[in-house]
Amino acid sequence: MSKRDFYEVLGVTRTADEQQLKSAYRKLALKYHPDRNPGDRTAEERFKEAAEAYAILADADKRARYDQFGHAGVTGSGGSPQGFDPNDIFSSLGDLFGFGGSHRRGGPIRGSDLRYDLEVEFDEAATGTETTLKLPREESCSSCNGSGAATGTSPEDCSQCLGQGQVRFQQGFLTVARTCSTCGGSGKVIRSPCSLCSGRGSIERHRKLTVKIPAGIASGQRLRIHGEGEHGHSGGQPGDLYVVIHVKEHEFFQRDGDDLQCAVLVSYPMLVLGGTISVPTLRDNETVHIPKSTSPDSRLRVRGKGLPHVSGRGFGDLYVTVKVEVPESLSTEQRQLIEDLNKTMPTGPFKPIRLNSDEQDDRSFVDRVKDIFG
Repeated sequence: MSKRDFYEVLGVTRTADEQQLKSAYRKLALKYHPDRNPGDRTAEERFKEAAEAYAILADADKRARYDQFGHAGVTGSGGSPQGFDPNDIFSSLGDLFGFGGSHRRGGPIRGSDLRYDLEVEFDEAATGTETTLKLPREESCSSCNGSGAATGTSPEDCSQCLGQGQVRFQQGFLTVARTCSTCGGSGKVIRSPCSLCSGRGSIERHRKLTVKIPAGIASGQRLRIHGEGEHGHSGGQPGDLYVVIHVKEHEFFQRDGDDLQCAVLVSYPMLVLGGTISVPTLRDNETVHIPKSTSPDSRLRVRGKGLPHVSGRGFGDLYVTVKVEVPESLSTEQRQLIEDLNKTMPTGPFKPIRLNSDEQDDRSFVDRVKDIFG
């Protein structure tokens, strides 16, 4: 069964602030808590669902990934949101009011994912390329190996919460748990902090990373680079790096999936009599045949001259729209020939036709085509 939208689960809008999220979650948690609904499996599932939604939306980084990528952005390989254990749902309550239940602290925590927006040239996206990224990220401290403790020492169990990360007390029918103020919920305290990272266990470094851009990639597609996000904590795996691609526009070609579209100017006699023209493609020039009696704005298909499929198999097509070139000036001979032709053409009445609603002024585009063809 597909998961419901987390905002829908909590009954809030996508612009809800922290207080609105907390208030909505409190109401649902009180309503569906198992202590109030003994033996009710539906209530238990609703309680878990609300805890799961709040665990993601109350975390700024996870919420940003969820808003960008949906459930895929916060779901680990096991199908559950990253950083959320369905067997430990009460851990998501934190300082809110923390209903009881088993709780685990100090376990491995996966590192955060990172996003990098990369702009590439149209030709680079068409042929594929490699680029080097310089990324700032939090990495495990080399001096303390991520423990945060000075050499020769190690973190100790917190004496206040006995290493649990929470202190608990009974309040009516509820077992209330609050994050331990001494250890901040980690269950550990560092008596002698590492001098290099000041006890954080991580330091910021700039890392150079070579990324291969596959041929045919489009704007909005992203590359996932496993393990190149921020480092994990307490032995957790590092996060991933997502490189989001933005392809610049081409001066001549327009993209439609893996197909390319362009327009060329041809003379009226060629449209009537037929002929051949040379059309540039991404790789070379292609000879295109203009059939006799071709109407202006007709589209001619050139197979296999579009963009490569990003999967590596085959190419899209190139569609060439023919436009009538109207000369700005005529020689005496040309004018006489056109006048002679005009005498042979019908003078009316002319049949009206419907103008396409999507027809636009092509003057700026035609000017660009003129520049390309010289």
